[in-house]
Amino acid sequence: MQFESYVEALTWLESLVDFERVAPNRQELPTLAPIFDTLAMLADPQNDYPTIHITGTNGKGTTTTLTSALLGATGLRVGTFTSPDLHAVNERIALNGEAIDDDTFIGLFSRLNDVESVTGIQLTRFELLTVAALLHFSDEGVDVAVIEVGMGGTWDSTNVISSDVAVLTNVDLDHTAVLGTTISAIASDKVGIFRQEGISIVATTNAIVVEIAKKKAAQLGSTLWAIESEFSLERNELALGGRAITLKTPYEHYEEVLVSLHGIHQGVNAATAIVCAEAFLGRALGEEVIRETLRSVRMPGRMELISRKPMIVVDGAHNPAGVRALVATLDGAFHVEGTRRCILGMLTGREIIDMVTPLVELGFTEFHCCAPHSPRAASAHDVAQAVRDAGGVAIEHPSVAAALAYAREHSTDEDLIVAAGSLYLVAEVRAEVMHVASRHLS
Repeated sequence: MQFESYVEALTWLESLVDFERVAPNRQELPTLAPIFDTLAMLADPQNDYPTIHITGTNGKGTTTTLTSALLGATGLRVGTFTSPDLHAVNERIALNGEAIDDDTFIGLFSRLNDVESVTGIQLTRFELLTVAALLHFSDEGVDVAVIEVGMGGTWDSTNVISSDVAVLTNVDLDHTAVLGTTISAIASDKVGIFRQEGISIVATTNAIVVEIAKKKAAQLGSTLWAIESEFSLERNELALGGRAITLKTPYEHYEEVLVSLHGIHQGVNAATAIVCAEAFLGRALGEEVIRETLRSVRMPGRMELISRKPMIVVDGAHNPAGVRALVATLDGAFHVEGTRRCILGMLTGREIIDMVTPLVELGFTEFHCCAPHSPRAASAHDVAQAVRDAGGVAIEHPSVAAALAYAREHSTDEDLIVAAGSLYLVAEVRAEVMHVASRHLS
């Protein structure tokens, strides 16, 4: 079936089961067979180009984007698959940093609709997006595709690729209903993306995670590069406009590289991306590529400054580890003389009190609590109650727009407003402040 418009194609995609919006659980034995079978009907496009596969509790999106940018700066044609998106689903499938256009989107999903009609295989929304990305990268003849895991690793829809390089950024407690309730269980799931013939990179020093990664690599007979072993981040300091990092890779030593992203964790992500790109190339990237790329890189929705008077910062911190990173960054990178307010909204499936306590302890004057536009959103009342239980001052609002409007109205040019707790909330705040229209179906 050839869809006649972008809205028609998007409507079909949005009619599918969506575990990003409805909390998943693992009640049935997981399988990748439906995706493999669908790809087989398309002549297995995932085998037409080399791939890099990136997983982790936090930082995998940034690492994916930075790796793609670094490889693109060497002249390669790079496909990138990321999730979630902020303002349009097109953002998830990119070629050399540019999201696919509407005509390409329509064409891809028209073809996939035809495949479903023939096979009778009904994929979930994320599975279909994965197939669309892998097909598009084949159509475009990319030199490499950098693929971000949606959740976990072993049973994630993206684990149909045989990656040349696999990356594990870190492991923390998140999506425990699906991945397990311990660091060990979650790490065991994530290392499922490692491949026998590839290089596996581990960017955390957590002893439990490193040991699991070593055992998996030994079992496969693959090469393992671990931080503070095969590569090291020697310095990671606050700098004007971001971080300054010094690192040693298996190929080179780089000193005082400016990364135009805020937060200690972004210094680690940048170092991981450099090592990842060099592992793929089998050589050093070189000073010019690294410095030119990292000093101008942007990550929408991740510690992003979107307004200056008052200063408004958005961050998609959506789990306790993300909140801790946000708190550590705010404590140094965004100093203001005035009042600090927080617009806070999050999804269910996590302990709200664990999310809000570090923010309350940081010393925000008040929290403007609201429910982002998602069926999984926690109510403004529940978030506000958690803030009050942690000792903070909470004000409930009927919407994200209302919370933002109130916070801006009561702020001076010297104040700081931080919006956090969910990328859904971040998208709404960005849309209001930057006048970016959402292209999602209402």
